[in-house]
Amino acid sequence: MNKKTLYALVAAIVILLAVAVFFIVDSRQTRVEMQEMVEQMTFEKEQLEDEYEDLALQFDGYGQNIKNDSLADLLSKEQQRVQDLLEELRITKAPNARRIAELKKELATVRAVMVEYVHQIDSLNATNERLTAENRQVRQQYQQVSEKATQLEEERTRLSEVVSRASMMEVAAFSVMQLNHRDRKTSSLNKTQKLQFTYSILKNITTQPGIKTVYLRLVRPDGEVMIKSATNTFSFENSQIEYSLKKEFEYAGEELQDVMYWNVEEILQPGIYNADFFIDGNLCGSFPFTLKK
Repeated sequence: MNKKTLYALVAAIVILLAVAVFFIVDSRQTRVEMQEMVEQMTFEKEQLEDEYEDLALQFDGYGQNIKNDSLADLLSKEQQRVQDLLEELRITKAPNARRIAELKKELATVRAVMVEYVHQIDSLNATNERLTAENRQVRQQYQQVSEKATQLEEERTRLSEVVSRASMMEVAAFSVMQLNHRDRKTSSLNKTQKLQFTYSILKNITTQPGIKTVYLRLVRPDGEVMIKSATNTFSFENSQIEYSLKKEFEYAGEELQDVMYWNVEEILQPGIYNADFFIDGNLCGSFPFTLKK
């Protein structure tokens, strides 16, 4: 082998060694760069997972404050979408940069949707608060009007009762006389053929004048009402009650004296009787009297 050939062989070996060294160094550099890239993608994937988890929590928080069914349904669907994307992200390998980038874009889209929903929720809440305040004000005003109406009605009723009491007629100066068959006074119960009831209707200018009827209700000592007929009844406090005597009279507001007679057709009991006078549906006087043997 001559020197020229030897030099050529040595040069070729040197070149091969240089190439080998280059590839070895380049391979190591590539592996380092790939490792760094994987670590970077893993870090970004973990960050993206954290952002998805935060967004899912935000959906939970807003979902509790929604009273609108349609909006709540839409928010629930977006929340499920976030959960599904998060699950996909967790099983996606870090080197799959393309899918991770797509999931990052999806996150931005969901965030934009959430911002819109948040605006709607805030708007609805503000509207609900305003309507609630207005309803509260309306209820307060209604209550005030209702209380005022009740007060006025009570006042009207009270005044009506005052006027009614003021216009009630009153019977006074009541007396009883026992008369025999000659219409003469007697103290003997056995000889009594007629009972004379004298009374006065007092002056009352607030009473409506006109033709009126006075009912006299005589109650025996045993509590029974003295009547001539079972049909002798009149209206008092939404009931029909019996009366003993009645008489029409014309009343002009001035005091009026009058008399009524009871023809004795039964055996009179000795004891305490009671005479009750009724006019215009009101009890105008009640007087006990005694009949002795």
